[in-house]
This record gives sequence, C-alpha cells and structure tokens, in this order.
Amino acid sequence: MTKIPMQPADSSPAVDTRINPSNSNSEQGAMQANSKTNLLGMSQAQLGEFFKQLGEKPFRATQVMKWIYQHGVTDFEQMTNLSKGLRDKLTQQACVEPPEVVHKEFSDDGTRKWVFKVAGGSLVETVLIPADDSKVNGRKTLCISSQVGCALDCSFCSTGKQGFERDLTAAEIIGQLWVANASYMQDTDNAEWQNEVTNVVMMGMGEPLLNYKPVVASMSLMLSDHAYGLSKRRVTLSTSGVVPKMYDLYKDIDVALAISLHAPNDELRNELVPINKKYPLSELITAAKAYVHDNNPRHKKHVTIEYVMLAGVNDSDEHAHQLVALLEDLPSKINLIPFNPFPHAPYERSSNNRIHAFSNILNNAGFVCTIRQTRGDDIDAACGQLVGQVADRTRRSAKWQQSIQQRQQQQLADQD
Repeated sequence: MTKIPMQPADSSPAVDTRINPSNSNSEQGAMQANSKTNLLGMSQAQLGEFFKQLGEKPFRATQVMKWIYQHGVTDFEQMTNLSKGLRDKLTQQACVEPPEVVHKEFSDDGTRKWVFKVAGGSLVETVLIPADDSKVNGRKTLCISSQVGCALDCSFCSTGKQGFERDLTAAEIIGQLWVANASYMQDTDNAEWQNEVTNVVMMGMGEPLLNYKPVVASMSLMLSDHAYGLSKRRVTLSTSGVVPKMYDLYKDIDVALAISLHAPNDELRNELVPINKKYPLSELITAAKAYVHDNNPRHKKHVTIEYVMLAGVNDSDEHAHQLVALLEDLPSKINLIPFNPFPHAPYERSSNNRIHAFSNILNNAGFVCTIRQTRGDDIDAACGQLVGQVADRTRRSAKWQQSIQQRQQQQLADQD
C-alpha cells in the first residue's frame, strides 16, 4: 500500500482551548482561558444549568445539542430556532470548540487518521476504520483516545512508550468523534447532515478507566438521542483491567466491554500488561463476569477478549488451552490481533499459520474467535501504533530511548 502524504488541516478559529483547572466543570472542558464556555462535551443537565444561568429555559439545551451533534453546527448564528438575542448572547459568552486538527492522513484501504493538538501542546491520534470501503453505508468504526499518552506501560504497545502527560477532557474526547464525522460531511448542507460514524471504540491512546468521569460523560453523549444516538452495543470501552472502575462502569453506563488480555496466566501477563500485578487475572475475570451477568435474562451480553499475537511469547498451543480454561465460564468473544511492529520493539508478529492454529483451538472449544484484519498500517494507524507527541511527565519515553541506545551499543560491542 502507498502511504498518503500527510495533509495540513484546515485552519481553525484562534480560540485558546486551555482549561481553567479552578473551574468545577474543567473535566468537561467547560471554561476556557478566553472566558468563553465551551459547550462541546457538556451533558444535557450541564447545558440546562448553563442556559438557566443565562436566564433562558433549560429546553434550549436540547436544541443546542441537536445543532452541535446532529447538524455539525458550531456557529450560533446558524442555530435558526434560537432567538436573535440568545444567539448574540451565546456568541459573546460561549463557543463550540473541538480540539485542533494539525494533521490528517487517509490510507489506501479507507482508514483515516487525525492528529489533534490539545491544551499543553501535546498531540493525540484518532483513527477511523471502515469495514468495507465499497459500501457507501458500511460500518465505520472510530478508535478514540482518552489520555495524552498512557499511564500504563504494556510492553508491546508503542503508545505506552511515549509516557503520560494528562487525561483528556470530555470536550477533547467527544471532539474526536465530531471531527471524524464532519470529515464525511464537508460538502453537505447542515440540514442534510448525517452521523456517518456507526461504531466507537475507546481503544486509542490511554486507559479509559483511568480517566473515568470524562470518558463516561463522552460515552453518554454518544448514546444520547439528542446527540449521536448510537446503540449501546456500538459503543465499546476497552480496558487493560482497572478492576474497581469496571464495577463502577457496570452501575453508571451500559456499553460493550472489551478486555486487553494478551496472556492466559499471571506470570506472562505481569510481563506484558504490568497492571496485572495490581489486579491479577482472578480479580479481572470475576469483574468481567459481574459486568456481563445481570438480572435480565433477555440481556445476552458478552465481553470481547483482545489478544495480541507475539511470536514465541504467548502464541503456543499450551497458551491457547490455558486461555480456554481461563474463559470457561465467561461469555466472551475472542479477537486475535496480529502484532503491529514499531521501531525497536522487542517482539515479532506470529506467523499466519501459528495464528490460525491458535484460533482453531479456541474455535474447537466452542468460542467465537476472529482474527483482526490489520488496517491503516501504512499510515501508522494500526492497533498499538498510535504514538502522538507527549510532554511526558513520567520520563518513561526518555528511559525507553536510553534503553534502546544501550541495547544498540551492546550490539556494536558484541560485533567487535
């Protein structure tokens, strides 16, 4: 596949999107340094309170939500069912400001990637993957980031090697969906605007459950009939296993759950997914069972198990049989992910024959097992390849680079 040259994004209004940390709504990106309130990312209740403070009726919140999310309107003057006086008031006091797009790349296979500049100057990435580019109305899945970098350090993921800066706000999270959807509507009148993104997965940069409130607020907008109106089975949160928050998620919102498992035993998972040392597999699987089992027999819920295939590390027949035993009582589908290499990665991708042999063991045991098709690797948009540009406060990136240099120096010394 030929790499599409990176295209500069359209310039966006010069609005300072830095969040005022002293404001109680900072997690939703409410107050901006220019004193305008960003309405993007606000819940219906928050918008209702905002309009109440303006001396307006709370029902204005529903009207504005529909303009923002269902018609893609950010200019209050175009919100024609609002009075002229209210439109003027909003122009003076509020804005609808998604994160700034600084680059975008479109792959030959239909995959699209955006690079966003967020408050503080760091860059985060978002990827849209169409299921079948030949279908005009086919499935389009958006992989959304929840943090600047990642607080975890899974050994096979390039995102984690960038370190961690901060959590994203609700405006920065839902703004990724707004921009992705707008990319299909550039030549469409607002009255004919449609939501082209059919599925959302919280699987981009970051661990969603470590940025809990903004992530849940954003997913609530994705589900809201006044915003995107997505089905709860078309919004998926992927976690590496933050067990306490999995129980909170069960109580707070009903979305699909995916678990980045990647190993069938604690010893190996401690190496690949270090959070396992804090929340081992026994606790993780118990929490997953609690999430899918509820009191309604009509709810046929399951967990998606994500399992990256690393040659000679976690891909043996024995590992497959261990995985069968581990998931025996958990309603689950298994998604095998061919490892996507990144510079200086200490792993290699399992061969196709090995992946299919592993899959056959799982299928024969009665599991639904799929092999993820690698998409967007020509623009570094495949699973595990999102890196962004992070002002790393953990110094993990520097340590990673230092370890690479030491490894290269040792290799040169061995050659001598």
